[in-house]
Amino acid sequence: MRERRRIVELWRRGDAVALVTLVRVEGSSYREVGARLLVASDGEYAGSISGGCLEAEVVRKAAWMVRDGAVVERYSTLFDDTAEIPYGLGCGGTVDLLVEPAGTVEFEGLMEALEASLEGVESRVVTWLPENGALLRRVVGEVETEGGFEERIGAPQRLVVFGAGDDARPLVQMAALMGWNVVVVDGRAQWARAERFPEATLVVVAEGFGQLEALGIGARDAVVVMTHSYEQDRVWFAGALRCEPRYLGLLGARHRSALLVSETAALLGWSVERACEGLFAPVGLDLGGDGAEAIALAVVAEIQACCEGKLGSSRRMTAEMVEEQIAQGGASRYLQAQCAL
Repeated sequence: MRERRRIVELWRRGDAVALVTLVRVEGSSYREVGARLLVASDGEYAGSISGGCLEAEVVRKAAWMVRDGAVVERYSTLFDDTAEIPYGLGCGGTVDLLVEPAGTVEFEGLMEALEASLEGVESRVVTWLPENGALLRRVVGEVETEGGFEERIGAPQRLVVFGAGDDARPLVQMAALMGWNVVVVDGRAQWARAERFPEATLVVVAEGFGQLEALGIGARDAVVVMTHSYEQDRVWFAGALRCEPRYLGLLGARHRSALLVSETAALLGWSVERACEGLFAPVGLDLGGDGAEAIALAVVAEIQACCEGKLGSSRRMTAEMVEEQIAQGGASRYLQAQCAL
């Protein structure tokens, strides 16, 4: 998504020459179909369509290739000096690239869809390639069409971070590097300030979850609760559970999380099993390391894996673990210590 943001920024500069899109792959490829690269008149470009094998060649020739309109060019990344298809560099496959001139109706329609997606507006794009004597055609929107190269232009992942402490800052920074839209929420105005989180899309000071209805947290969102305040965590955690985001992470020791889950389930009238569904606690993949940056890396990696369906050995809270912690008294001792502060 960060790459998409850079492409849109370069387009808005107003001197784009050509857009290159990866439309077919045979064998292996560093990038997937749909990867893009936008070329400006001064040779600057944003995006990529390979692991570095093809970019320089394509950028150098882009303006020349589209002199008569959009074309599909085939490149081989197999290492073969005798191949008729350029540009063998040993990456292991053959790719077809759609190269289209900037400034056309088709180009502008696609770029507007890419820009809108960054604000959360998803769209369907169907492109008929300029092959076998046909001209490039494109439709943006939910209309009935047949054939063509179809794409779903999705919105960036949104991450809502409840907690504006110092350890939230590297998490917000890393999430922003991924191109995600990040919202930071805290009840402490001295911490929840935009200047502390310049990479965030939005920083909100709120006392209760009812104030956050406008955010519309839903099934596509990721949420991390990390205020370090037990009372605040309970408020945000209860609200987030009701929203059923695709990812819900809870920072803190296992016995603390067990108590929080147990109390919140009782507050909502839920079973502990239901409260544990979709919960990641302790938050983050078990990557090792110490400190805020290591935790942030573990959390971002786990969210990415969850959203892409690639989860392996995440640490999950279960009803049995909650009951075990309560029975051992660890949670009770934690609560007593908190009350004594």
